[in-house]
Amino acid sequence: MNLPECFLADLPREAALTPQLVAEAARTLRRNRELYLAERPVTQLMGVLAEVGRNWLRPDDPYRQRALAEGPEQTGFSRATLERGLDSFFSMLTESDLRRLLRQDLGDEAVLDGFARVGESHRAVRARGPGLLVHFAPGNLPDPALQMLVLGLLVKSAQFMKCSVDGSFLPRLFAHSLRAVDPKLASCLELAAWPAGRTDLEDVLLQEADCVTVAGRDETVAALRARTAVTTRFVGYGHRVSFGFIGYGVTHEMSLEKLAERAAADVSAWDQAGCLSPHLFYVQTGPDQQFPVRFAEALARALEERETRQPRGAVPVERAARITSRRELYALRAACAGHTRLWTSPGSTAWTVVYEEEPDFQLSCLDRFVYVKPVVNLSRALQAAEPVRAHVSTVGLAVPAAVCHAAVEELARWGVPRICPLGRMQQPPWTWHHDGRPSVGDLVVWTDWEQEPLGATTIT
Repeated sequence: MNLPECFLADLPREAALTPQLVAEAARTLRRNRELYLAERPVTQLMGVLAEVGRNWLRPDDPYRQRALAEGPEQTGFSRATLERGLDSFFSMLTESDLRRLLRQDLGDEAVLDGFARVGESHRAVRARGPGLLVHFAPGNLPDPALQMLVLGLLVKSAQFMKCSVDGSFLPRLFAHSLRAVDPKLASCLELAAWPAGRTDLEDVLLQEADCVTVAGRDETVAALRARTAVTTRFVGYGHRVSFGFIGYGVTHEMSLEKLAERAAADVSAWDQAGCLSPHLFYVQTGPDQQFPVRFAEALARALEERETRQPRGAVPVERAARITSRRELYALRAACAGHTRLWTSPGSTAWTVVYEEEPDFQLSCLDRFVYVKPVVNLSRALQAAEPVRAHVSTVGLAVPAAVCHAAVEELARWGVPRICPLGRMQQPPWTWHHDGRPSVGDLVVWTDWEQEPLGATTIT
């Protein structure tokens, strides 16, 4: 299947992008929004997006087929990892899930179509999305970019997405799949990719935008925020880390093998590339001091089994060298003391489990490299994770039902934005509050219409 050159990102890489071309694209997007998007009922938009989602789940869908055939080379993820990740994303792209999101963030999806009463009977409100929404998308995995596009369409915004040079493949396919269903709606999207350092192109986008969203490294977010006009709304998502906590006694409710399988699913999803991927698992010791070690052993077996059916993608030489170097460090430690143990994939860098008794939070080198650390309780785990507290995104939790509520309350007081069952860390629902914020609510502005209550006396 050959994709027509409908978006700037479809042009050959050697094609010259100029500030004038970007500015013209922005003006065209605004015009197309007025013609094809601004007056569309939001229920109709949800229906179109849900249809696109259903198409991507069909084995014979040409865009899905191309994603799975060319994706491993284009993205670095294996076919099985892509298939699992795409199924997870598009299975939740349904009208009911999108409606639930809008009602959670806005009270009623009708406020995107006109004034509607929400709450007080004498007050009507309306929510409006930006005329032009500009995204700077991350390149490490596709879900954030696809989510950005979906949210922008729901709030009826024209959108220009700047992708990383190596991260445009799946967003482009998604945009083309939307074009196949609704060409006029797709004409309100533009995608482009250029290498870092093209501030001339970025400055045009920042000047044209009504709202800017950025997901990436903290330095990238800060730099773009500093160059964005104070009158332009800015929504930034910086670097985040995640971890899991496993409470003693949970194996009375779930087998050790099942527990390890769920943890392995979180490590393997998108090859541990996202902010929701666990760097480590804290495991409560309890009366059985060997429970954390037994969990680490089970996790190694689960990762080995998962590698046979969902292999890790190929990694560049420098990343493989980094894994090898860190393995050698922990192999030396394991040989010198009994406080460290190491399990590795034979003959490859496909997966690594490091058990060490030092509880301090340790950043993984990713690519399915994970730590297991014993702690006496959740409070000790949070104390050890204090240096990354402001950057924590998600905690995957597996504790006995009797203590679950107390554990969740403790995590919430500590400031964790998202808590989920182990095994679902990389599968947030549409209704999740990204970094603790309302994803749709941060994109819209409101107009309040205060109407005189029936029987009220006018003050003159």
